Amino acid sequence: MNIKQIPTGPIQENCYLVWNDAGELLIIDPGADASLIQRQVEAIQAKPLAILLTHTHYDHIGAVDELRNVYQIPVYVSPLENAWLSDPVLNLSSRHPELGGLIVQPAEHEFEMTTYELGSIHFKVVPTPGHSHGSVSFIFDTFVVSGDALFKGSIGRTDLHTGNLEQLLTSIQTQLFVLPDETVVYSGHGELTTIGWEKQTNPFFNR
Repeated sequence: MNIKQIPTGPIQENCYLVWNDAGELLIIDPGADASLIQRQVEAIQAKPLAILLTHTHYDHIGAVDELRNVYQIPVYVSPLENAWLSDPVLNLSSRHPELGGLIVQPAEHEFEMTTYELGSIHFKVVPTPGHSHGSVSFIFDTFVVSGDALFKGSIGRTDLHTGNLEQLLTSIQTQLFVLPDETVVYSGHGELTTIGWEKQTNPFFNR
C-alpha cells in the first residue's frame, strides 16, 4: 500500500492519497486546494474510489465537494458529524469570514466501526473521539491515518465543540497505542511519526 501526504490550505492540513498496485485510490481529508490534489491523483495514475473523512472541521473538508463532483465518488464520515458538513458553526468555518461559511453536501455513507474493503483496499475504522466527538482513524497494514487525534509529539486540540481531553487520551491509548510500535502515524497536521516513538516520548503520556 502506498501513501502520499499533501499539505493543503493556509494552515497546512494534510490530505492523504492511499493507493495500491491495482491502481485503486482513496482520498482522505481533502481540506483545500482541490486542483493540487487532482494533479497529484493524475500523476499517480490511479482511480479514486472514495473520499474518507477523519472528522469534519473546515480545514479537512474544503475540497470535498469539488473532488466528489470531478471523480463522481462517495464520501464516508462518522454518523456523529455528517450534519456538521453543511453547518458552518459546527464545522468551524463561521470563525473564518474569508471562507464565506463552508457548506459541504452530506456524505453518502456513514462509518461503522469495522473493517472496510473498497475495491481491493482494506482498512479498519476505529473511533478516536476527543478532538471532536465523531473523530475516527483509519488503520491500514503498516500505517494509520490519525486525523487530529495524535500528532508527532502532541495531540489534537480539545477546547473546541465536543472536545474532551480525557476522552482523547483514552482514545489514543486504547485504539492507537495498541498497534505495533513500528506502525507509522500520518497525522492531520505536521510530520509523520510512529506509534512506538509517541508511546516513549509524547509529553501527554510521559509526564
